[in-house]
Amino acid sequence: MTKSVLIEKVLGKFGSLTKKQAEIVVETIFDTMKEALKKGEKIEIRGFGNFKLKNRKPRIARNPKTGVKIEVPAKRVLHFKVGKALKEEMNSK
Repeated sequence: MTKSVLIEKVLGKFGSLTKKQAEIVVETIFDTMKEALKKGEKIEIRGFGNFKLKNRKPRIARNPKTGVKIEVPAKRVLHFKVGKALKEEMNSK
């Protein structure tokens, strides 16, 4: 699913909105989520899942082709954990 498809879904659900208003709604949700993650906050959407940043330590890695060791700096990575309700829904028959 792309952002434009998501905008169309919002537009279909709320027919009273214009396409531009639906786009603003979707953009606002994404921007708010990005800002929260940048601040290090955890995002919990009940029935869907959790988003949070995890810190990875610096490490020494190896290029598999050449065997040369390289230093990988510390970084923050996004982690998503699926919620119980969504997991059960995806695995139901």
